[in-house]
Formats: sequence, C-alpha cells, structure tokens
Amino acid sequence: MSSTRKRTPSGSKDHYVIIMAGGRGERFWPVSREATPKQLITLLGKRSFLQQAVDRVRPLVPRQNILVITNAVQAAAVRKQLPELPAENVVAEPVGRDTCAAITLGAAIVGARSTTATMAVLPADHVIPDERKFQQVLADSLDLASRGQVIVTIGIQPTGPETGYGYIRHDAAALPAPAGAKRYKTRFHKAEQFVEKPALEKAIEYVNSGSYRWNAGMFVWSFVTVTNALEKHQSDLNAACRRWFKAAAKGQKPLARILAKEYPEIRRISVDYALMEKAQNVVVADGAFDWDDLGAWPALARHVKQDDAGNAAVGQLIHVDSARNVVYDGRTQRRSPIALVGVKDSIIVLTDDATLVAAKSEAQKIKELVRRLAANKKLAALV
Repeated sequence: MSSTRKRTPSGSKDHYVIIMAGGRGERFWPVSREATPKQLITLLGKRSFLQQAVDRVRPLVPRQNILVITNAVQAAAVRKQLPELPAENVVAEPVGRDTCAAITLGAAIVGARSTTATMAVLPADHVIPDERKFQQVLADSLDLASRGQVIVTIGIQPTGPETGYGYIRHDAAALPAPAGAKRYKTRFHKAEQFVEKPALEKAIEYVNSGSYRWNAGMFVWSFVTVTNALEKHQSDLNAACRRWFKAAAKGQKPLARILAKEYPEIRRISVDYALMEKAQNVVVADGAFDWDDLGAWPALARHVKQDDAGNAAVGQLIHVDSARNVVYDGRTQRRSPIALVGVKDSIIVLTDDATLVAAKSEAQKIKELVRRLAANKKLAALV
C-alpha cells in the first residue's frame, strides 16, 4: 500500500501496468452492485481492492503508465477512486467482451505510446498481503519479458487442493537468467500445460506433485510479444489491435469512436483460450507470496479474525450455538447488533436496502440470485 511506495526506478519508464477492472462481482451481492462492483468496494482495510491494486504497482512504474480497463457504467467511479491517474488512463469498454478483447485494447493503447514497451496485466480484485514479495516477482517478470520473446505468467504456489482455480503445469527445472541479466530472486519455469478448474481428486494430485501452480490471471509481456501472439493465434483480434493502435495514436476521442462502432462485434474469448493454451513461449514466474482472489463470501473468513466457534464477523455479532458463519454488516445507517441462534455454516450480509442469507456451500449460486433480481422489474434496481 502507500507505505511501501518509493522512488520509481528510472528503468521503468517503458514499463506499463494494465489493471483489469470491468467485472461485476456478483458473488459479493448485495454489497457489490453493477455500478460499484467488488473491485470498487472496501471489504478489508480502508482502500478498495482497485485502489490497493494501484498502490501495489506504484513503486514499480510511473503513475502515467498505469491504465485501468473498465466499463462505461463504472468508469466515473473508477476515476473518482483514482484521482492520481490521468483521466485518459481509465479506459471504458463499450460492452464486455471477455479478457482477450480487453487485453488487446490495453496493448493497443500502450503500443501507441511506446512500441518498445513491456506491460503487466493484473486483475483489480486480488488480496496480496505481502506487497514487497509481490513487487519483487513483478519487477523480475517485467525485466525478463523486456529481454526476449517470452510470455510470463505469475503462478501462485498452491496451499491446498482448490477446485475453484485453474492450474498451470510447469517443468521442474528453473530457467537460467538470460544473458546480460543479473540473477533474479524469482524462479522461472517453462510452462507445459494450462488446466481448467479440476475435480477434487485431480486437484489433490496436482498439489501433491509439486509441478503445478494456480493460474492467477497475471501476465507480463512486451508489446511486440503480445501482438506477435495475436497475429499467430487470433487474426481477427490482431487486426482490431492494429486499428485501435492507429486510433489511440490520434487521441482519446478517435479511439472512443472506433470502439463504439467495433467493440460490440468483437468475439468473446478469454485470454487463456485465445493465447495462453496455444503459445509455446510461456514462462511461469514462481509467485511465492500470499494471495487470494476472494472469489465469494466464504473466502472472507480467511482474512477476518474468527471467534471460538469459527464465526467470521465484520460488525457486531452476538450468538447462541451458532458456528462457522460469515457475517458482514455493510449498513451505513442505523447499524444494530446481529443476533444468531442455532445458525451454522451460513452467510449473512446486510446493506441499507437488502439482506442476504445463504448457505456457505451454495455461495456460487448468488450469481443466479442476481440474475433473478435483474429479471424482476420491482427488484432490478438492487443489482
């Protein structure tokens, strides 16, 4: 966070960070809403997840080199939260078209500023308590990616057989530092396979093997490398990148006009399917730092002190014979104690206009609840 900031290294003037902040955070309803989704809310600490994401990279790149890709609904709120960034660095997608389109857009904008640039693509909503370790891995990854035609992905060391994450299988041997580079503090391995979210038995096998890392959706590459990958594997997005590059070089308004016209027709595809699973030049950086993507309400228990019964509460909780609950009081007006009797393994969330009660085991179905709310004319305003 801000306490870790220091002078930005002079060699980072050609380094950029693109923060992906267009998600809706439906699993964190009712605190997370379409206009103020998960990345814009404050669940832990005094800064939103997006603000924390920017704080983490400020020591590594100049603020004018930090871009945020969001959507039209959220753009104003993003700019309000990040007044230190130039307004033109907050880029709104006209519509959501998955991660590869957003990454292509970010690459076009960065390339219009510098065709020799190296850029990191990072999610806006991760929890990374040890910022210094993360910064070391990111700095080493930026340096490595700037030296050659490699795609770097930061893989997280698994702490258990999670079934909600994708995995990356890598070669056991650590790669040597490239010629002319100092020995990195980060270990890099050749990536061998990207694996989708596995069943529990497979996840246990992956973790026990020691040859897999969690896929955290963090990528580092040079402008040349990513555009070469688009040219080789996604010709339509490569053509779009060239057009957006030319428009971005002319200014913000020409870019906005071409995006309004073209973006709704762009094919939806994730960067994992579009590039990472096809590329042969992927290197995994060993993400040896604490990390959590806080995917749903039950994950909050990993970051909030629990009472003797395993209840994780943000707010005033009093209970009898209640255990392992996640309780969050997000009310801003007339807060009052939350009293539970005989309630176990549940999620209880209160806001000024809605209350959620759910079984922890069914947390993923909150997305379905949000869809039903959106389809109900009387309740759609709660989404």
